[in-house]
Amino acid sequence: MKTKKVWFVTGASKGLGLTLVKKLLAENYRVAATSRSVQSLTNELGELTDDFLPLEMNLTDNENVKLAIAKTFNHFGKIDVLVNNAGYALIGTLEELSEKEVLSSFEVNVLGSLHVIRNIAPHFRKQNAGHIFNISSIGGYIGSFPGFGIYCATKFAVAGFTEALAEEMKAFNIHTTLVYPGYFRTNFLSKGSVQTALNPIADYKAAREMEQAHLKEINGNQPNDPEKAADVLIALSNAEQPPVHFFMGKDAYQYAKLKIGLIQTSMAQYEVLAKSTDISNT
Repeated sequence: MKTKKVWFVTGASKGLGLTLVKKLLAENYRVAATSRSVQSLTNELGELTDDFLPLEMNLTDNENVKLAIAKTFNHFGKIDVLVNNAGYALIGTLEELSEKEVLSSFEVNVLGSLHVIRNIAPHFRKQNAGHIFNISSIGGYIGSFPGFGIYCATKFAVAGFTEALAEEMKAFNIHTTLVYPGYFRTNFLSKGSVQTALNPIADYKAAREMEQAHLKEINGNQPNDPEKAADVLIALSNAEQPPVHFFMGKDAYQYAKLKIGLIQTSMAQYEVLAKSTDISNT
């Protein structure tokens, strides 16, 4: 019998990460799950076993990430699938958010994933195999949500480096998949997960309306099922040629098609002017 794959999942104590880990363990995969608090993992998933390794990991500390990955290899002997899932939503306009708030968001949502990739890549290259899932957001493809500019910027960054990563990893038989989830019914928008501007400005009425819509109307009423998302990620991990870009959810598809349509219209409208810069036109 073929041994089940070993998964390394960040942000595993709640939300999509927790749902995924529960599903993986139920299907007899072996899992290393990380969170800022190991207690939060054991409360939800149980204690250390041969198939489950709960790890306290500080994503913003490269050496701490390196140590957690080393512990995983010591426990399981390998890692087959990485899911960079950890991150948080930050709501606030560009003027409202302080440098500290912005940097903190980028440190977790962007640099945290890079720390994990940097320290797993040597192992994946050595074993000439692996699959990296980077969880972005539909907000990493379309950013026209007032008050979500910085969050979207972090997820656009994830999308950008993942496209390059996919090309860099090809030579080592390592698959890379960039996931753009729509709205999933998790606690992502709940108190303790989402952060809002410390110094809001009343003039930004559209941003406040968007903020309240997410916190009071969308939260708890998201159209997508995290259990089905976990099934989808497992299916993708078993695909022979998984996609680099994967939009997850009907709403994600609708938003993506909207942006693609807008870009195509704009390109057609301004094509002559845009191409007038060609040096051969002078």
